[in-house]
Amino acid sequence: MVWYILSLILGFVMLVKGADFFVEGASGLAVRFRIPDLIIGLTIVAMGTSAPEAAVSIAAGFAGNADITIGNIVGSNILNTFVILGIASVIVTLHVEKSTVRIELPFMLLCSALLLVLGLDGRITLVDGLLLWAAFLVYLGYLFVNAKRHPKEGEETRQRALWLELLMIAGGLAVLVIGSKLAVSGASGLARTIGISERCIGLTIVALGTSLPELFTSVIAARKGNADIAVGNIVGSNIFNILFVVGTTSLLVAVPFDAKFLIDSGFMIASAVLLLLAVLPKQRLGRAAGAVMLVCYAVYFVYLCMT
Repeated sequence: MVWYILSLILGFVMLVKGADFFVEGASGLAVRFRIPDLIIGLTIVAMGTSAPEAAVSIAAGFAGNADITIGNIVGSNILNTFVILGIASVIVTLHVEKSTVRIELPFMLLCSALLLVLGLDGRITLVDGLLLWAAFLVYLGYLFVNAKRHPKEGEETRQRALWLELLMIAGGLAVLVIGSKLAVSGASGLARTIGISERCIGLTIVALGTSLPELFTSVIAARKGNADIAVGNIVGSNIFNILFVVGTTSLLVAVPFDAKFLIDSGFMIASAVLLLLAVLPKQRLGRAAGAVMLVCYAVYFVYLCMT
């Protein structure tokens, strides 16, 4: 019990510091190359903080346990939207770029719906994986074209060397990944000691553990005034999880899509719809919307505990 508690505390400390370094390094790159914070959030930060999901799912594919992929990704995406953006927006109002409202958020919703449709036959196949990867390449192409069309103006002064910014990103990412593993190990051990079911642990604690980097990165980015990174991190992570992680895993082995995940995928789609509706009127995510998102996750959690 003592080891589980220490592991959990150490994991959280590493997540806080790792996210701090990661956001600082990513923001430095945005300034140096005049790349909008939104693009950095949708690419480097999003893909970096999705590393735990990618590692767990792809490794499971190699190990022949691809059935955990969908639960990991769907659970993480629901947590990302309802819990992480919910907590971040309760702390501070998150302003959302017009392009995010018009393009990235609808695309995230489309990806969520696509995963559900592809899974209706009970598995994600090689052909499905190729389709997901094609969509991922289109998405990357859009991001880089958008970055060239809308370079970041001003802020030409550089306070850190390029190698130091890259080191902060790499080091911060490494600390995030290690911290998430420690936190998951401690939380899972405590849950089993208390007597929580394995299924509930997998769909909540493990999903939360692989989403912890997104949580700490987004909250710290929001507190530092980098709301574009906070929102872009979640939107980009959710898209990356579906297109790259599920797509790559299904290229290795057919990924089972159990019927029980249809309802979970419905919650994932609902979270994307709610987020889009919340930011449409004023292009911002306020405390009231954040509170609603947290309540929605509480409802989902109750559903998980009852099934």
